[in-house]
Amino acid sequence: MIKFATIGTHWITKQFIEAAQQVGWQLTAVYSRRQVSAQKFADQFAGSIKTFTELDEFLASQDFSVVYLASPNSLHFEQSQQALLAGKHVIVEKPACSNPTEMKQIIKILRQHPELYYFEAARHFHEPLFQQVKQAIKQLPVLQGAHLTYEKYSSRYDAFLAGQEPNIFSLEFSGGALQDLGVYLVYAAIAWFGYPQSASYQPQKLRNGIDGRGIAILEYPHFQVILKFGKTTNSYLPSEIYGLKQTLVLDSPAELHELKMVAERGDIQQLAQSSAENPMVAEVRDFDQLLSDPTNLIAKQKMEDWLALAVQVNQLMYQLRQSAKLSFPADEKYI
Repeated sequence: MIKFATIGTHWITKQFIEAAQQVGWQLTAVYSRRQVSAQKFADQFAGSIKTFTELDEFLASQDFSVVYLASPNSLHFEQSQQALLAGKHVIVEKPACSNPTEMKQIIKILRQHPELYYFEAARHFHEPLFQQVKQAIKQLPVLQGAHLTYEKYSSRYDAFLAGQEPNIFSLEFSGGALQDLGVYLVYAAIAWFGYPQSASYQPQKLRNGIDGRGIAILEYPHFQVILKFGKTTNSYLPSEIYGLKQTLVLDSPAELHELKMVAERGDIQQLAQSSAENPMVAEVRDFDQLLSDPTNLIAKQKMEDWLALAVQVNQLMYQLRQSAKLSFPADEKYI
């Protein structure tokens, strides 16, 4: 049985814990900067769960081997680095790092400690339907591009409009629409179409310079992929991938529920549907398969493949931010 601990007490951490427990993992520890928050969060779950407010003490614990990390974006790198150096396997919520400089340091640590596993928790990438979309694209005789959409009104945007600055709408914490929701579409674009020849981002910036929503254009040799994402509005548009006379239609690359093929005359063929289970179960099952036998060379290669994709995603997101003159304090920290 894999024993794990968590950093972060938001709803996404709770969802991950429920998925992990469904797979058979045991939660043994919770870290938060405040004891009240740590205890309140831990009390939601059965079993003996230790709480910590000191990160060094938390990571020195022998009660777990895996850390799930869902703190504000700007903290992902330093906390992941500390966890790896403490000998823990790391599962870090997307985006794993703020920029390629941070990502390179993580890679360096992994090369020095080949026994450790490090995963970016891009949950949709592990869903069977995500891979079915990839296979359906390969079946298209001609590929002419795609429009991928993911816009959800943030529960924190009302606070921002009221004059506050929640972490997810803060440059200091490496927030914004691209980092939070756009990353799902960037993952899909690279996994399904490869790395683009060029890319640009046109954001709608808010009062503090953070991107509330925006459109990214990815240029490939013979087509474009348009990414439309945001945290200040809700969009109910489907996403589409264009063949010659056929169009693949999916509800959202980030929240996949169904995939359809629309033929030339409008005939609709249902290609696949997903179950209604916790959306994090698929990724935890994948992580469990690798972590259950960490010395297995096949498992290690699979992690390397996922890591290579995460590196490309990180690079493209940085490239998009540069095109939009959108920078974070984290970008200057390690120069």
